[in-house]
Amino acid sequence: MRPFSYHRPSSPEDAVAQVAPMGPAGQGGAFLAGGTTIVDLMKLHVVAPPSLTDIGALGLDAIEDRGDGTLHVGARVTMAAAAEHPAFRDRAPVLSDALWKAASPQLRNVATLGGNVLQRTRCPYFRDNVSPCNKRDPGSGCAAMDGINRLLAVLGTSDQCIASYAGDWANALILFDATVETLTADGGRDIAFADLHVPPQDHPERETILGDDELITGYRLQIPEWARRSVYVKARDRESYAFALASAAVALDMDGDTVREARLGLGGVATVPWRAREAEGFLAGKTLTEDVATQAAQIAFQGAQGFGHNDFKIPLGQNTVVKALLDAAAVQLTEEAGQ
Repeated sequence: MRPFSYHRPSSPEDAVAQVAPMGPAGQGGAFLAGGTTIVDLMKLHVVAPPSLTDIGALGLDAIEDRGDGTLHVGARVTMAAAAEHPAFRDRAPVLSDALWKAASPQLRNVATLGGNVLQRTRCPYFRDNVSPCNKRDPGSGCAAMDGINRLLAVLGTSDQCIASYAGDWANALILFDATVETLTADGGRDIAFADLHVPPQDHPERETILGDDELITGYRLQIPEWARRSVYVKARDRESYAFALASAAVALDMDGDTVREARLGLGGVATVPWRAREAEGFLAGKTLTEDVATQAAQIAFQGAQGFGHNDFKIPLGQNTVVKALLDAAAVQLTEEAGQ
Protein backbone atom coordinates (compact mmCIF):
# COMPACT_ATOMS: atom_id res chain seq x y z
CA MET A 1 0.00 0.00 0.00
CA ARG A 2 1.37 3.41 -0.97
CA PRO A 3 1.56 6.33 1.48
CA PHE A 4 -1.55 8.48 1.93
CA SER A 5 -2.77 11.18 4.29
CA TYR A 6 -5.68 10.49 6.62
CA HIS A 7 -8.37 12.93 7.75
CA ARG A 8 -11.32 12.46 10.11
CA PRO A 9 -13.51 15.56 9.83
CA SER A 10 -16.38 16.35 12.15
CA SER A 11 -18.91 17.63 9.61
CA PRO A 12 -19.91 16.84 6.03
CA GLU A 13 -18.79 20.33 4.98
CA ASP A 14 -15.32 19.73 6.42
CA ALA A 15 -15.22 16.33 4.72
CA VAL A 16 -15.73 17.65 1.20
CA ALA A 17 -13.31 20.50 1.85
CA GLN A 18 -10.51 18.10 2.84
CA VAL A 19 -10.60 15.74 -0.16
CA ALA A 20 -7.28 15.95 -1.98
CA PRO A 21 -7.57 17.34 -5.53
CA MET A 22 -6.78 15.25 -8.58
CA GLY A 23 -3.03 14.71 -8.85
CA PRO A 24 -0.77 14.30 -11.89
CA ALA A 25 -1.40 10.55 -11.94
CA GLY A 26 -5.14 11.16 -12.40
CA GLN A 27 -6.04 10.01 -8.88
CA GLY A 28 -7.76 12.23 -6.35
CA GLY A 29 -8.52 11.70 -2.70
CA ALA A 30 -11.23 9.30 -1.59
CA PHE A 31 -13.85 9.06 1.13
CA LEU A 32 -13.61 6.21 3.63
CA ALA A 33 -16.84 4.78 5.06
CA GLY A 34 -16.83 1.05 5.78
CA GLY A 35 -13.68 0.61 3.71
CA THR A 36 -14.67 -2.86 2.51
CA THR A 37 -13.84 -2.11 -1.14
CA ILE A 38 -11.33 0.70 -1.29
CA VAL A 39 -8.91 -0.80 1.25
CA ASP A 40 -8.74 -4.01 -0.79
CA LEU A 41 -8.04 -2.07 -3.97
CA MET A 42 -5.37 0.00 -2.26
CA LYS A 43 -3.63 -3.17 -1.08
CA LEU A 44 -3.69 -4.48 -4.64
CA HIS A 45 -2.29 -1.15 -5.93
CA VAL A 46 -5.27 -0.83 -8.24
CA VAL A 47 -6.04 2.59 -6.75
CA ALA A 48 -3.70 4.87 -4.84
CA PRO A 49 -5.58 7.89 -3.47
CA PRO A 50 -3.28 10.52 -1.97
CA SER A 51 -5.70 10.97 0.92
CA LEU A 52 -8.50 9.16 2.73
CA THR A 53 -11.22 11.25 4.35
CA ASP A 54 -12.91 9.16 7.03
CA ILE A 55 -16.62 10.03 7.28
CA GLY A 56 -17.21 7.89 10.37
CA ALA A 57 -17.85 10.87 12.64
CA LEU A 58 -20.41 12.62 10.45
CA GLY A 59 -23.59 10.93 11.63
CA LEU A 60 -25.63 10.21 8.46
CA ASP A 61 -26.58 6.88 10.02
CA ALA A 62 -30.35 7.11 10.46
CA ILE A 63 -33.39 5.86 8.55
CA GLU A 64 -36.25 8.34 8.91
CA ASP A 65 -39.88 8.20 7.81
CA ARG A 66 -40.66 11.82 7.06
CA GLY A 67 -44.43 11.36 7.32
CA ASP A 68 -45.32 12.25 3.71
CA GLY A 69 -44.50 8.80 2.43
CA THR A 70 -40.86 9.71 1.92
CA LEU A 71 -38.17 7.59 3.51
CA HIS A 72 -34.77 9.17 4.13
CA VAL A 73 -31.78 6.85 4.44
CA GLY A 74 -28.42 8.17 5.63
CA ALA A 75 -25.36 7.16 3.64
CA ARG A 76 -23.64 5.71 6.71
CA VAL A 77 -26.42 3.30 7.61
CA THR A 78 -24.83 -0.13 7.55
CA MET A 79 -26.07 -2.95 5.37
CA ALA A 80 -26.93 -4.99 8.47
CA ALA A 81 -28.93 -2.19 10.12
CA ALA A 82 -30.86 -1.51 6.93
CA ALA A 83 -31.62 -5.19 6.33
CA GLU A 84 -33.23 -5.41 9.79
CA HIS A 85 -35.12 -2.12 9.65
CA PRO A 86 -38.94 -2.46 9.45
CA ALA A 87 -39.09 0.17 6.70
CA PHE A 88 -37.25 -2.26 4.44
CA ARG A 89 -38.10 -5.63 5.97
CA ASP A 90 -41.87 -5.09 6.15
CA ARG A 91 -42.65 -2.45 3.52
CA ALA A 92 -40.25 -3.51 0.73
CA PRO A 93 -38.76 -6.97 1.37
CA VAL A 94 -36.76 -6.73 -1.87
CA LEU A 95 -34.58 -4.03 -0.26
CA SER A 96 -33.97 -6.18 2.81
CA ASP A 97 -33.45 -9.43 0.88
CA ALA A 98 -30.86 -7.86 -1.42
CA LEU A 99 -28.84 -6.85 1.64
CA TRP A 100 -29.15 -10.20 3.43
CA LYS A 101 -27.96 -12.01 0.32
CA ALA A 102 -24.90 -9.81 -0.08
CA ALA A 103 -21.48 -10.34 1.49
CA SER A 104 -20.88 -11.93 4.89
CA PRO A 105 -22.27 -10.94 8.32
CA GLN A 106 -18.93 -9.35 9.20
CA LEU A 107 -18.93 -7.19 6.08
CA ARG A 108 -22.60 -6.25 6.41
CA ASN A 109 -21.89 -4.95 9.91
CA VAL A 110 -19.39 -2.37 8.64
CA ALA A 111 -20.23 -1.73 4.97
CA THR A 112 -22.43 1.32 4.43
CA LEU A 113 -25.19 2.08 1.95
CA GLY A 114 -23.32 5.09 0.59
CA GLY A 115 -20.24 3.07 -0.22
CA ASN A 116 -22.17 -0.03 -1.23
CA VAL A 117 -23.65 1.49 -4.38
CA LEU A 118 -20.19 2.69 -5.43
CA GLN A 119 -18.34 -0.61 -5.06
CA ARG A 120 -16.03 -1.40 -7.94
CA THR A 121 -16.27 -4.34 -10.29
CA ARG A 122 -14.85 -7.74 -9.41
CA CYS A 123 -13.53 -8.21 -12.95
CA PRO A 124 -10.27 -10.13 -12.38
CA TYR A 125 -8.44 -8.13 -15.05
CA PHE A 126 -9.32 -4.85 -13.34
CA ARG A 127 -8.07 -6.12 -10.01
CA ASP A 128 -4.87 -7.91 -11.08
CA ASN A 129 -3.07 -4.61 -11.93
CA VAL A 130 -1.14 -6.40 -14.68
CA SER A 131 -3.49 -7.18 -17.58
CA PRO A 132 -4.70 -4.50 -20.01
CA CYS A 133 -7.78 -2.83 -18.56
CA ASN A 134 -9.43 0.30 -19.94
CA LYS A 135 -11.21 0.87 -16.65
CA ARG A 136 -7.97 0.95 -14.66
CA ASP A 137 -5.69 2.31 -17.42
CA PRO A 138 -7.69 4.04 -20.18
CA GLY A 139 -6.55 3.12 -23.68
CA SER A 140 -4.65 -0.01 -22.65
CA GLY A 141 -7.28 -2.44 -23.94
CA CYS A 142 -9.64 -4.96 -22.37
CA ALA A 143 -8.15 -8.36 -21.56
CA ALA A 144 -11.57 -9.66 -20.56
CA MET A 145 -12.95 -9.59 -24.10
CA ASP A 146 -10.97 -12.66 -25.12
CA GLY A 147 -10.11 -13.82 -21.62
CA ILE A 148 -11.89 -15.60 -18.79
CA ASN A 149 -15.09 -13.57 -18.73
CA ARG A 150 -17.49 -15.96 -17.00
CA LEU A 151 -18.46 -13.44 -14.30
CA LEU A 152 -18.76 -10.42 -16.58
CA ALA A 153 -21.59 -8.47 -18.20
CA VAL A 154 -23.87 -9.25 -21.13
CA LEU A 155 -25.93 -6.02 -20.94
CA GLY A 156 -24.68 -2.45 -21.23
CA THR A 157 -21.26 -3.45 -22.53
CA SER A 158 -19.12 -1.61 -25.07
CA ASP A 159 -16.08 -2.42 -27.20
CA GLN A 160 -14.03 -0.87 -24.38
CA CYS A 161 -15.27 -2.80 -21.32
CA ILE A 162 -17.49 -5.71 -20.25
CA ALA A 163 -16.93 -5.45 -16.49
CA SER A 164 -20.08 -6.24 -14.51
CA TYR A 165 -21.49 -4.17 -11.67
CA ALA A 166 -21.00 -6.29 -8.56
CA GLY A 167 -23.55 -4.95 -6.08
CA ASP A 168 -26.94 -6.28 -5.00
CA TRP A 169 -28.72 -3.48 -3.13
CA ALA A 170 -28.52 -1.01 -6.02
CA ASN A 171 -30.48 -3.40 -8.23
CA ALA A 172 -33.32 -3.26 -5.71
CA LEU A 173 -33.02 0.45 -4.92
CA ILE A 174 -33.38 1.33 -8.59
CA LEU A 175 -36.96 0.02 -8.48
CA PHE A 176 -38.07 2.91 -6.27
CA ASP A 177 -36.88 5.90 -8.31
CA ALA A 178 -34.70 6.97 -5.41
CA THR A 179 -32.97 10.32 -5.21
CA VAL A 180 -29.30 10.49 -4.21
CA GLU A 181 -28.37 13.46 -2.03
CA THR A 182 -24.78 14.66 -2.41
CA LEU A 183 -22.54 17.43 -1.11
CA THR A 184 -19.51 19.21 -2.54
CA ALA A 185 -17.54 22.25 -1.46
CA ASP A 186 -19.82 24.29 -3.73
CA GLY A 187 -23.06 22.97 -2.21
CA GLY A 188 -25.39 20.02 -2.60
CA ARG A 189 -27.42 18.49 -5.38
CA ASP A 190 -29.99 15.77 -5.97
CA ILE A 191 -29.34 12.99 -8.49
CA ALA A 192 -31.85 10.46 -9.75
CA PHE A 193 -30.41 7.11 -8.70
CA ALA A 194 -31.03 5.73 -12.18
CA ASP A 195 -28.63 8.41 -13.50
CA LEU A 196 -25.88 7.87 -10.93
CA HIS A 197 -24.01 5.10 -12.75
CA VAL A 198 -22.89 5.36 -16.35
CA PRO A 199 -22.22 2.45 -18.75
CA PRO A 200 -18.68 2.13 -20.08
CA GLN A 201 -19.16 3.33 -23.68
CA ASP A 202 -15.90 5.07 -24.63
CA HIS A 203 -14.86 5.97 -21.07
CA PRO A 204 -15.04 2.90 -18.82
CA GLU A 205 -12.80 4.60 -16.27
CA ARG A 206 -15.76 6.84 -15.38
CA GLU A 207 -18.34 4.79 -13.47
CA THR A 208 -20.62 7.48 -11.99
CA ILE A 209 -21.49 11.12 -12.57
CA LEU A 210 -20.11 12.12 -9.15
CA GLY A 211 -17.45 14.78 -8.98
CA ASP A 212 -14.09 14.05 -7.39
CA ASP A 213 -15.06 15.83 -4.15
CA GLU A 214 -18.73 14.79 -4.16
CA LEU A 215 -19.96 12.90 -1.10
CA ILE A 216 -23.17 10.88 -1.01
CA THR A 217 -24.95 11.94 2.19
CA GLY A 218 -28.19 9.98 1.82
CA TYR A 219 -31.12 8.77 -0.25
CA ARG A 220 -34.79 9.70 -0.52
CA LEU A 221 -37.37 7.25 -1.79
CA GLN A 222 -41.05 6.52 -1.63
CA ILE A 223 -42.18 2.95 -1.06
CA PRO A 224 -45.68 2.22 -2.35
CA GLU A 225 -47.98 0.06 -0.26
CA TRP A 226 -47.91 -2.72 -2.83
CA ALA A 227 -44.11 -3.02 -2.60
CA ARG A 228 -44.68 -5.58 0.15
CA ARG A 229 -45.09 -7.94 -2.78
CA SER A 230 -41.43 -7.89 -3.73
CA VAL A 231 -38.53 -10.34 -3.85
CA TYR A 232 -34.84 -10.55 -4.66
CA VAL A 233 -33.69 -13.74 -6.38
CA LYS A 234 -29.95 -14.33 -6.68
CA ALA A 235 -28.26 -17.10 -8.67
CA ARG A 236 -24.65 -17.69 -7.60
CA ASP A 237 -21.99 -20.36 -7.42
CA ARG A 238 -22.53 -21.00 -3.72
CA GLU A 239 -25.25 -20.13 -1.25
CA SER A 240 -23.38 -17.50 0.76
CA TYR A 241 -20.72 -14.85 0.25
CA ALA A 242 -20.69 -15.06 -3.53
CA PHE A 243 -21.43 -12.40 -6.10
CA ALA A 244 -24.40 -12.85 -8.39
CA LEU A 245 -24.08 -14.66 -11.68
CA ALA A 246 -27.57 -13.29 -12.28
CA SER A 247 -30.12 -11.67 -9.99
CA ALA A 248 -33.56 -10.14 -10.30
CA ALA A 249 -35.31 -7.61 -8.07
CA VAL A 250 -39.08 -7.57 -8.58
CA ALA A 251 -41.94 -5.56 -7.09
CA LEU A 252 -45.51 -6.12 -8.29
CA ASP A 253 -48.79 -4.28 -7.96
CA MET A 254 -51.44 -6.94 -8.62
CA ASP A 255 -55.19 -7.00 -9.10
CA GLY A 256 -55.86 -10.68 -8.57
CA ASP A 257 -53.70 -12.40 -11.19
CA THR A 258 -53.37 -9.26 -13.31
CA VAL A 259 -50.36 -6.97 -13.14
CA ARG A 260 -51.20 -3.32 -12.56
CA GLU A 261 -47.55 -2.30 -12.39
CA ALA A 262 -44.28 -4.21 -12.42
CA ARG A 263 -40.79 -3.07 -11.54
CA LEU A 264 -37.80 -5.18 -12.51
CA GLY A 265 -34.11 -4.72 -11.76
CA LEU A 266 -31.30 -6.98 -12.98
CA GLY A 267 -27.96 -7.70 -11.33
CA GLY A 268 -24.85 -9.71 -12.09
CA VAL A 269 -25.43 -9.40 -15.84
CA ALA A 270 -24.95 -5.69 -16.57
CA THR A 271 -22.27 -3.04 -16.37
CA VAL A 272 -24.49 -0.83 -14.16
CA PRO A 273 -27.56 -1.37 -11.95
CA TRP A 274 -30.12 -2.27 -14.60
CA ARG A 275 -33.83 -1.36 -14.79
CA ALA A 276 -35.68 -3.48 -17.37
CA ARG A 277 -38.31 -0.89 -18.27
CA GLU A 278 -39.45 -2.44 -21.56
CA ALA A 279 -40.21 -5.69 -19.75
CA GLU A 280 -42.08 -3.71 -17.09
CA GLY A 281 -44.23 -2.09 -19.78
CA PHE A 282 -44.95 -5.46 -21.36
CA LEU A 283 -46.19 -6.89 -18.06
CA ALA A 284 -48.66 -4.08 -17.32
CA GLY A 285 -52.21 -5.33 -17.78
CA LYS A 286 -51.15 -8.95 -18.32
CA THR A 287 -52.28 -12.00 -16.37
CA LEU A 288 -49.02 -13.22 -14.88
CA THR A 289 -48.53 -16.77 -16.06
CA GLU A 290 -45.26 -18.63 -16.54
CA ASP A 291 -45.53 -18.00 -20.29
CA VAL A 292 -45.99 -14.25 -19.77
CA ALA A 293 -43.10 -14.19 -17.29
CA THR A 294 -40.92 -15.97 -19.87
CA GLN A 295 -41.81 -13.42 -22.53
CA ALA A 296 -40.99 -10.59 -20.13
CA ALA A 297 -37.63 -12.20 -19.35
CA GLN A 298 -36.82 -12.44 -23.05
CA ILE A 299 -37.65 -8.76 -23.49
CA ALA A 300 -35.45 -7.89 -20.50
CA PHE A 301 -32.48 -9.51 -22.23
CA GLN A 302 -33.03 -8.12 -25.70
CA GLY A 303 -29.68 -6.90 -26.98
CA ALA A 304 -27.69 -9.01 -24.52
CA GLN A 305 -24.33 -10.19 -25.85
CA GLY A 306 -22.20 -12.96 -24.48
CA PHE A 307 -18.42 -13.12 -24.87
CA GLY A 308 -17.80 -16.84 -24.72
CA HIS A 309 -17.41 -17.96 -21.13
CA ASN A 310 -20.37 -15.83 -20.01
CA ASP A 311 -22.82 -16.87 -22.75
CA PHE A 312 -24.70 -18.92 -20.16
CA LYS A 313 -25.66 -15.75 -18.30
CA ILE A 314 -28.35 -14.91 -20.86
CA PRO A 315 -30.53 -18.01 -20.30
CA LEU A 316 -29.62 -18.02 -16.60
CA GLY A 317 -30.67 -14.39 -16.28
CA GLN A 318 -33.94 -15.06 -18.08
CA ASN A 319 -34.72 -18.01 -15.83
CA THR A 320 -33.90 -15.89 -12.78
CA VAL A 321 -36.36 -13.22 -13.93
CA VAL A 322 -39.09 -15.82 -14.46
CA LYS A 323 -38.56 -17.23 -10.97
CA ALA A 324 -38.54 -13.78 -9.38
CA LEU A 325 -41.75 -12.73 -11.13
CA LEU A 326 -43.59 -15.90 -10.16
CA ASP A 327 -42.24 -15.79 -6.59
CA ALA A 328 -43.36 -12.17 -6.21
CA ALA A 329 -46.81 -12.94 -7.60
CA ALA A 330 -47.15 -15.77 -5.08
CA VAL A 331 -46.46 -13.51 -2.06
CA GLN A 332 -49.53 -13.62 0.17
CA LEU A 333 -50.20 -10.21 1.64
CA THR A 334 -51.76 -10.01 5.10
CA GLU A 335 -55.10 -8.62 4.05
CA GLU A 336 -55.38 -11.20 1.27
CA ALA A 337 -54.57 -14.03 3.67
CA GLY A 338 -57.56 -13.08 5.79
CA GLN A 339 -60.05 -13.14 2.94
